[in-house]
Amino acid sequence: MSDDRQSPPAEIRFADELAFLAALDKADDLPKPAGWRLSPRRVVEFICGTDGEKLKLPKGTRTPKGVEKSLAITEKFVGERSTIERCVVTLAGERGLLLVGEPGTAKSMLSELLAAAVSGNADLTIQGTAGASEDHFRYAWNYALLLAQGPSEAALVPSPIMIGMQEGRLVRVEEVTRCLPEVQDALISLLSERRLMVPELSGDAGSVFAKPGFNIIATANLRDRGVSEMSAALKRRFNFEVIPPISSHEREVALVKSQATTYLETGGVDLAVDDGVLDILVTAFRDLREGRTSEGWSVEKPSTVMSTAEAVAVATSMGRQSAYFPSEQDPLSLLPGLLLGVVLKDEAQDRGRLLAYWDSVIKRRSEDGSRLWKRLFELRRELEEQ
Repeated sequence: MSDDRQSPPAEIRFADELAFLAALDKADDLPKPAGWRLSPRRVVEFICGTDGEKLKLPKGTRTPKGVEKSLAITEKFVGERSTIERCVVTLAGERGLLLVGEPGTAKSMLSELLAAAVSGNADLTIQGTAGASEDHFRYAWNYALLLAQGPSEAALVPSPIMIGMQEGRLVRVEEVTRCLPEVQDALISLLSERRLMVPELSGDAGSVFAKPGFNIIATANLRDRGVSEMSAALKRRFNFEVIPPISSHEREVALVKSQATTYLETGGVDLAVDDGVLDILVTAFRDLREGRTSEGWSVEKPSTVMSTAEAVAVATSMGRQSAYFPSEQDPLSLLPGLLLGVVLKDEAQDRGRLLAYWDSVIKRRSEDGSRLWKRLFELRRELEEQ
């Protein structure tokens, strides 16, 4: 679907797929938890895709206008299907889901996709920060109305969690370990009792009970461990799922290409970057991320995280540069400077680590006769001049 927003939410980008899967669910009469828009099976298919195979509605199925009779579901998250199935099973129960992993492993994207498939949208989101307070998790007040009328439902400003409980929807808490421990612990009673108390209001208005379909998906970066460590009591309210980096080189190259292409298309730009250059880009990221090459050579890892998300950003920048300034530099010549911009974020010594990677791995590959690796080694000076 076309949309004039820079980053349309998942329920807009994939509205046709969600509508088709809902119709297929209805036709097949698959079991689903109370309050869910799709069955667990269809949620997994929505995220993992059908590998090009078209799903078909049974003959004679009446569908809403605009819904296809058959449709291939695109893969939206590169990872093990079993991981997604465990996430879905967790959300169908009464324990929260905590997605943990290195930055840039698509934890936030996965939480958005899960919320869009289960609840129909993913807009109930809390961004964890050191400045977050319990009000972000519970409720606040419109102080003008509070002073004029006293405590009332009209003066109450519900949090995303309160709305999620009232409407039976999933709520996303991003970077939960960035919140102070006393703020995090506000989630303990919410996840245990599934009830939010408003002592200032009397009667039924003073208690909000969670409707079926409510649950919480939180994310946390492994790099943030210790920033605000979760209490043991809160950890027990969550099932943990580790989201690792993409294991397959080929699948990571394909993802970087497709994501960069999608981002550039929103600006009317084509990805004019050769597949060989994209392969080198992903190879360099994987070498520096893992500290070892596919040939078995050791690499000193930089302090920053060489995530797939950063690789997509570099490929997108190369595409824009090639489109807007086509006669100035070829895409490969842009790679050293863009790679340095990713690496040189935390420690000044990371420039030396990148130069050492050039003088060892890239040099050895250039000596094997590869034209692109030879050209990349010749661009080493770009790292010293910046």
